[in-house]
Order: sequence, then C-alpha cells, then structure tokens
Amino acid sequence: MRVESMSPGARWWYALKPASWPKVLVPAVCGQAVGAAVAGRLSAGALAFGALWMVADVAFVVLLNDWGDREVDALKRRMFPEGCSPKTIPDGILPARALLLAGLGAGAAALLVAWGAGAALDRPLLLPLAALGLLVFAAYTLPPLRLNYRGGGELLEMIGVGGVLPVMHAYAQCGAWAPAWLAALLPGLLALALASALASGLSDEQSDRAGGKRTVTALFGNAITRRATEALAGLGPLLWLAAPLLAAGAPPIGSVAPAAAVALYFRARLVKKSAGAVTNAFAAQAAYKLELHRAIWWGTVVLSAGVLAAGLCAGGGPR
Repeated sequence: MRVESMSPGARWWYALKPASWPKVLVPAVCGQAVGAAVAGRLSAGALAFGALWMVADVAFVVLLNDWGDREVDALKRRMFPEGCSPKTIPDGILPARALLLAGLGAGAAALLVAWGAGAALDRPLLLPLAALGLLVFAAYTLPPLRLNYRGGGELLEMIGVGGVLPVMHAYAQCGAWAPAWLAALLPGLLALALASALASGLSDEQSDRAGGKRTVTALFGNAITRRATEALAGLGPLLWLAAPLLAAGAPPIGSVAPAAAVALYFRARLVKKSAGAVTNAFAAQAAYKLELHRAIWWGTVVLSAGVLAAGLCAGGGPR
C-alpha cells in the first residue's frame, strides 16, 4: 500500500479499521436480540440507538487505541518492517492530533446519542451504561491507568465487550439491565470475549514486550496464550449449552444448541491451525485468529437469531 497516494477519505477509512468492527458489533447485536426476545417485540427506536451508538463507539475505540499505542506501533514497524501492516500514526497515514481529536469527538457523540435515546425511549440507565462502556476502554489504553500496559487489559476487554455491551443493548430493547435470559448467556459471552482479547496479543508479542506492555502474551509467551485461547473458545459454547440445564429462566436448549455447534466447529478448525501460529509467524497467526473470530462472531450471530426467534414466538421471555 502506497501511503502517499491515499486520498483523505481512504486514510480515515483505513484508520477506522472496518475489519475489526464485528468485535464490538456482534455482542451489541446479541444484546439487542436478547432484549427483544425478552420484550417479545423489536423496538425500532432501540435498534436506531444501537446503530448510531455503535458507529460512534467504534470510532472512539479504534482511533484512540491507535493514539494510545503510537509508540509501541512505531517500535513494531521498526522491528518488523515487512511483517505487519502500516500503522496509522507511525506510517504517516494520519497525524496523532487528528486521531486524538476525532476519537474524543466520537466519544462525546456516543454520550450524546445515549442521552437522547435514554430520554426518547424512557431508559434512564442508557447514559450511565454508555459512559461505563467508554470508561472501560479509557482505562484499557489511555493514561493514567493504561491497564493494557500495566497488566489486566485482557480482563478489562472481557468486561467491556462481553459484559457491558450486551447488557446496554439488551436494556435499550427491554428496559431491564439484567434480564434472566441474558444473565444465563453472559458467562459464555465473557469467556469468548476473553479468548479474543488474549489472541489479539499474539502478533504483538515481541514488540509489546520491548515496549513495556504487560499483556498475557508478553508475560507468558505464545504457547500458553494459545492454549488459554483455545480452552476459552471451547468453554464459551459449552456454557451456552449448560445454561438451559443449570440456570433458572434460561432460554430453551433449542435456541442455543445451533450456536454452540457453530462455535465448536470453528473452534476445531482453530485448534488445527494452532501449531503453526508461533511467535512472529504473522500469516499463520492471522489464519489462526480468523478461525477464532469465526467461532465467536458466527456463533454469537446464530445465538442471537435463535434466542430472538424463541422469544418472539413465545411472546417474550422472563425478566
């Protein structure tokens, strides 16, 4: 890719990293689906809030993440000039100040959308939940906490992606922040979010270590991270299957079993690619993470469809 030939629009599109959006979009869709299933109806207003808020939230996350990681990104480009894609700030695609201002503006827009939707939908907790979602990310990558550097960033990502996002979007649909169906499914969503968070550090192992980041991969190495990722990728769908058997008020087994089967299928493909995804094997790591993302994203999409169908057919689930 020739940076100097990129148009301004192409530069911003590159910085927004559309390939990464499903990581945030899919749990939001799941929350919307579970909330609508519990309510027994789809709220067009809640869907509109979800779409607008996710655009602002994605921009907030990806732009400020690049701003916060600019020094480590530059270090990785120096260490592996041919082994990774161009980085937004180090490669001069966009200046650091532009990303900072745009990211902060997107965060303000996300709060404004939550405030307006909270008033329009009579959901007074939307603004606090939206603020919590933004604060989780801020604690992850921005000063003074920067827990992705100090340690614990993966757990924070698990809470934000696997917990706060589906809870907020379910609340937008049904008005209950912890409906029984969502509470039963959250352990599986949290396990899969943690698997994704762990795997995201594989391709940055040596540059993160050199830059002082205390990620799981930097601290414990590639092999342990892959084993933990694979265990969590299997645990998540098993927790979905167990929910109807163990949790009171859980969605019916027929609504979760297809999702578990999809996730476990791609998890098996993930394990087959594991041996090659060693340190600095960037292409093999990309193939490995592709199967993980398929397990999480397609599994969660099928789960969303199954639970929504069950709730709408039954006229609503327990709150």
